[in-house]
Amino acid sequence: MKMKIKLGDNVQIMSGRDKGMAGEVLKVLPHKTAVVVKGVNLRKKHQRQVQAGGRTMNPGIIQFEAPINVSNVMLICPSCKEPSRVGIHRVDGEAQRYCKKCQAVLDV
Repeated sequence: MKMKIKLGDNVQIMSGRDKGMAGEVLKVLPHKTAVVVKGVNLRKKHQRQVQAGGRTMNPGIIQFEAPINVSNVMLICPSCKEPSRVGIHRVDGEAQRYCKKCQAVLDV
């Protein structure tokens, strides 16, 4: 599925436990329609010591960012500094994303 949120975008969480928080997109998972946002949706995992490929992973509790559905985030427009929906214009056969609030082009 084609997604309008890309790697490196600043997004704001619109629903869920972390509502109102903002962060940068670290990973985009189009097959799950999800994104991983820095510092948001933190989970803890109990990791046991594992040996794989000559390396050992240290045991303990690790904290990581879990994916969040793309429908629960909105892009923060760099020009108007507000969360807004994203539209797509076609210019010379090339797609450009734009902010639906201020009509500013996002892909420069």
